[in-house]
Amino acid sequence: MNRLFEELDYQPTPIGPISLRRRRELLLDVDVLEIMLGDEHLMSDLFNTSEIALAKIGLDAIAGNAGLSVVVGGLGMGFTADAALSNPRIDNLIVVEKLTPVINWHKSGLIPLGKSLINNPKCRLIEGDFFEMADRQDGFDPAHPGCKFDAVLLDIDHAPDFYLAPAHAKFYQPAGLKKLAQQLYPGGVFALWSNDPPVQFFIDRMGSIFRTATAVEVPFYNPLQDRDSVQSIYLAWA
Repeated sequence: MNRLFEELDYQPTPIGPISLRRRRELLLDVDVLEIMLGDEHLMSDLFNTSEIALAKIGLDAIAGNAGLSVVVGGLGMGFTADAALSNPRIDNLIVVEKLTPVINWHKSGLIPLGKSLINNPKCRLIEGDFFEMADRQDGFDPAHPGCKFDAVLLDIDHAPDFYLAPAHAKFYQPAGLKKLAQQLYPGGVFALWSNDPPVQFFIDRMGSIFRTATAVEVPFYNPLQDRDSVQSIYLAWA
């Protein structure tokens, strides 16, 4: 790369303008690919430990050996979907993404993992609003309305109380969680990524709807701040 900064694409969306850009991180002497929503940083390929952990921890929490059907809410850079597909128990993976540009970046190869996801016969990218689909009886699979899943892995909002859009808030309330639980098989797992350490109030809220709930801290070293950071994965069993 010859530039310190390059905007690869910029598109309007229902929740604001979204852009894909590549920039040189001078402190680390590396190129960083990142997605921005307006001036807000959504994700990058610099830190992906917890996105991969979402798939590993969520799928490891499911009993059984094979034939798993899984939903990933939020495509992003594709790290969670790619990690899920590396699990040999996966037979069917649906990735729900609301923002058309993000899907197109994967299809065009602007995001490196895109081609491998699209070419994997076990994986389907579905354009749709995860939160609206979670609220409907038809569910997440347009080809099989009302079907249930072994796991739902969600990485869209920053945290259970910090949303990209105000309309997402009701999903994290008891009524929204209850509708999500109805889309899981008995023993199925809901796993939720959070940019923050776990908070007890949300573990308790999930526990009031699901059979049981907990959270796992995901520590990682942040070289930009020269310190350890902690994100989290919430887990709940139907």
